[in-house]
Amino acid sequence: MNSDLLEIIADETQLSEKVNELAEKISSDYNGKSFVAVGILKGSVIFFADLIRKLDLCKFDFMAASSYGSSAVSSGKINIKKDLSEDVTGKDVLIVEDILDTGNTMYLLRDYIMSKGAKSVKICVLFDKPSRREKSITADYTGFTIDDLFIVGYGLDYDEKYRNLPYVGVLKPEIYS
Repeated sequence: MNSDLLEIIADETQLSEKVNELAEKISSDYNGKSFVAVGILKGSVIFFADLIRKLDLCKFDFMAASSYGSSAVSSGKINIKKDLSEDVTGKDVLIVEDILDTGNTMYLLRDYIMSKGAKSVKICVLFDKPSRREKSITADYTGFTIDDLFIVGYGLDYDEKYRNLPYVGVLKPEIYS
């Protein structure tokens, strides 16, 4: 375990099992219908790659949006740094994100993709922190529901560090305070 962590909350086996579980549910719900999976960079990239390899889908795309920057607290201001390349008009879209926290980013992204003419937008998150929610939004697919913890690993970062950890752990407060 990395010495900057208090504990591991999801190891490699638990993450793999959860990805499989989510893929089965998504595949069942879409039942052979094509859709566009949109991975939100950078945090979701590892989860996204693992998930889409287990799904039947026609296309995938990426967006980059953030409300954190190098801080541990959301600024409340959303910046879209990379827009969709794929035309989603009339298509079902699945947003894949690492964590649903305040909901500010996801709220904007869902509405933004709908404004691009998507037929539907569903949300899949690996981690959900409902206690921090500022916007009324919920995920259609959730891997783990957690308390208000600052977690890193498996794509999740603090100031661009820890993304490469193969597990998810709780960062010590003195690291980000």
